[in-house]
Order: sequence, then C-alpha cells, then structure tokens
Amino acid sequence: MSLPPPSPDSASSPDKDVPLSDAQTFEQELAAIERSLADLKERYTQVQQDEQTQAQLQEHQKQLKQQNQRSPSPALKAELTQLQTQLDALEVKLESRLFSWGSLREPFWQIVRFGGLGLVIGWSIALAVLQSPNPSPQPPLPAPQSSQREPGG
Repeated sequence: MSLPPPSPDSASSPDKDVPLSDAQTFEQELAAIERSLADLKERYTQVQQDEQTQAQLQEHQKQLKQQNQRSPSPALKAELTQLQTQLDALEVKLESRLFSWGSLREPFWQIVRFGGLGLVIGWSIALAVLQSPNPSPQPPLPAPQSSQREPGG
C-alpha cells in the first residue's frame, strides 16, 4: 500500500514556515556578524599600519631633533613641526579607530536606566520620610528635689 504524494498545499504548512523564517533570520544575523568581523579585521589592519607609521615617524623625529641640537637650522625646525603635525593627526586617527561613539550606546543607556532608577528610589524614600517624620527626642525633665524644700512652704 503506497501513500499518495504530498500535495503542494501541505508543503507550505505553518509548521514548516517557522523553521524557514528561523533559518532566514539566522542567515541574516550570520551575514551581519561576518560583515562586522570583516570590518573589525580591516580596522585592526589599519591600526597596525598606523602604529608602524607612527613608530617610524617618531624615530625620524628623534633623529631630526638630534641633528637640530647639533646644528640648528630653520629647515630642520620646519620639518620637525611638520612631523609633529603628522604625528598628532595619526594619534587622533588611532584613537578614533579604537574608540567609537557607537561603543558607548549600551553603557549610556545602562547609566540612564540605573541612574533614573536610583533617582526614583531616592525620591520615594525622601517623600516617605517627609510624610511621616520621626519626632525629635525631648530632653528629660529634671526630677523635683524634695530634700531642699522647706517644710512650711
């Protein structure tokens, strides 16, 4: 006894759509992760190259400073100034590569969330204390001294 072939309608049942959408979602997320990894590798390579360039420029700057100390000249001073400008620009570029505003997104919202929660809790406690303040303790009254009183009066 053989079973009839499945109809085209049964192939698109809701049970089979869910795994396909999960698979598509997984593939999309995997592609996004691969792009992020490629970007990270590219940035890492660029940072390595910039660090090498920075080291070379610093070595050249050191040599020029030594030459300038032995025999100062305006041309050496101009070249030193230009090298310092290049080094400053390279340092800013390196810092911006390692630090991005996007990396602050999650910590920022954590600070907002927990800072706001702390403020709400603090205000609640302050409100509760202001609505039912504890009376301040009064000093005890001095006890009457009967031995110093006069009998007649």
